[in-house]
Amino acid sequence: MVEIKVKEKVEVKEKPVKKIENIEEETKIKKETKKENKEEVIKIIAPKSIPPNEKAESKEKILSRIPLVSKESEAVINIYTSFNNTIAHVTDMAGQTISKVTGGMVTKHNRLKANPTIAMFIAKRIAEEVKDLGIKSFYVRIRAKTRNPAPGPGANTIVKSLTREGFKILNILDMTRLPRGGPKKKGGRRGRRP
Repeated sequence: MVEIKVKEKVEVKEKPVKKIENIEEETKIKKETKKENKEEVIKIIAPKSIPPNEKAESKEKILSRIPLVSKESEAVINIYTSFNNTIAHVTDMAGQTISKVTGGMVTKHNRLKANPTIAMFIAKRIAEEVKDLGIKSFYVRIRAKTRNPAPGPGANTIVKSLTREGFKILNILDMTRLPRGGPKKKGGRRGRRP
């Protein structure tokens, strides 16, 4: 005769899914996840040379300084371009500074600060600093010197190289200031003469 062994039935227990009944519970859960995200950011940013005691003390300080940036979030990049310099300033949507890079930080030569090639290096440096924070798209605000009809040579290049780096440009605004009347222009009554 052949013996047949019957296996015991194994019951699979499913994990109970939490049903959120109150809005208060939902906000508590969101706050907990934000804290976890901030702690992950601290692990990346906090330098390794700090002793463990100081890390614990400075953890709260770092938490207060680091803006929490969610995945695939947006930022504003303010680009000021004159014919002498190019300044790019990245802020979050609330206006807190994330990074700021100028032509002088990239090159030593004064004559090259407004150059489109230098503007490309500015954009690369911004991309490196911003990618770690999970920013994927930008609102661009371009500003030229007051009264100038066109921005300097670096503005277009920065936008171009940011798109090449993989960022999405949501909007481009010209924020150049125009005086409505305003103080008298330099140059005298007969204007500038050669």
